[in-house]
Amino acid sequence: MVYGEIPIMELSTRRTEHKTSRFHFLFYPWVRALIFSLLIISGNSVGLPAVAEGARDALWEIISSCLEPTVADYCKSCRWPRAESACPHDGNCTRTTEVWAETRDFAVIRDLKMCGCPEGFVHGLAIPRTRVTGVEDPNRPDGIWRFAWDAARNKIDAPSAIALAVNPPNLRSQDQLHVHIVRLKQDARRQLNEPPSSRLQDLDGVWRAAAQSAKERNLIDYGVIVVSHPDGGFLVRVEKDSPEWLYTEATCR
Repeated sequence: MVYGEIPIMELSTRRTEHKTSRFHFLFYPWVRALIFSLLIISGNSVGLPAVAEGARDALWEIISSCLEPTVADYCKSCRWPRAESACPHDGNCTRTTEVWAETRDFAVIRDLKMCGCPEGFVHGLAIPRTRVTGVEDPNRPDGIWRFAWDAARNKIDAPSAIALAVNPPNLRSQDQLHVHIVRLKQDARRQLNEPPSSRLQDLDGVWRAAAQSAKERNLIDYGVIVVSHPDGGFLVRVEKDSPEWLYTEATCR
């Protein structure tokens, strides 16, 4: 997404320059961050049940309390029970948890942004089952990228259309690491194929490659996107803005 004045050739040079100067503040980094934050809030960056909006630990609550329906008092302790559980619920997409895949270490759940969308739209979240805040956490697990990619292959037929994204700390709504599983925008591939993207053969190296790229670009807060490389392997790119919103079909509306 590009912010700034769109030139209109019919206007005089003086008027165009005047209008551009009026909007010069759009180029300030803090203004761009604010705009992205508002986009995330209005678009429900991490789709959570409506009652959880504004709660930065809602994802952790789901992961820690809603994945095991056989535990005692599950229906009392989990506010968003699994759709297939015995808890009384009306099956409403916004009030249940749909699990796509799970292991001892990770789980993938449906993002709320899928609710009300047509068949074929995909937006999931791969989440560690231990406490990890996000891209900045030194305990971020290497294995989450392979787990997320395998889950994506079960939802998106073409590997070239898969995108995995983690947003920067200052542009996220949750403080539990989550990898967005989404489709790549059709016009995003050309840009991602160019530098400063890094090429990897093994998804276990994503965090290391991202940290190195961020260091080279002097980025402190950054997000990460992973897509397939046309000639095999994967591309990793870091962005100071939200890669979810820059490069992926994050919503169906």
